[in-house]
Amino acid sequence: MAQRTRTVSGDFDLTMDELRVVARYVVRHAEDVLPVFERAVPDDPRPRAAIDAAWVFINGASRTRLQRVVSLDAHRAARSAPSEAARLAARSAGDAASAAYLHPIARASQVGHILRAPACAARIAEIEAGGDPAVGDAIVERSLQRATPELVDVLRRYPLAASGGNRVAQLMSTLDRALRQAADRRKFIS
Repeated sequence: MAQRTRTVSGDFDLTMDELRVVARYVVRHAEDVLPVFERAVPDDPRPRAAIDAAWVFINGASRTRLQRVVSLDAHRAARSAPSEAARLAARSAGDAASAAYLHPIARASQVGHILRAPACAARIAEIEAGGDPAVGDAIVERSLQRATPELVDVLRRYPLAASGGNRVAQLMSTLDRALRQAADRRKFIS
């Protein structure tokens, strides 16, 4: 039981339970888009292995070398995927496994470990809808609904995500700002 509440320190503290909250949020988005990768590359098990390893951690096991290794493998699968959508799906799976190792350092780059998979899911939806940004916006809205107060509490320990030049970075920044604004509105209501 000590593993569940152990704290990881850096610029601030993160507990194992908080890391599990983050990993659960990321893995749900990665699972949504995994079929995109598996249709494109049916014989490559690496992204599925990353999702499975994320669930091992989420369900209470210690974070281990397993999550690190399969995360890197899924990111390698992303690099060799035949399409943007398949690359983003594999990257999301890798992010799900690596969420167990989110660093408690106050850098905007860390926000990607929390929100890149939802942003990738939104971009994949846009691609599959012929580039329609309204479809991506709908996925961002669904991602807002999936976020728990605990997830937003962790997110708010980090600086805002940079908006960047590519569509995934823009979607991630939009989601980041929306989650923080929703949390601010809840504070005023309470």
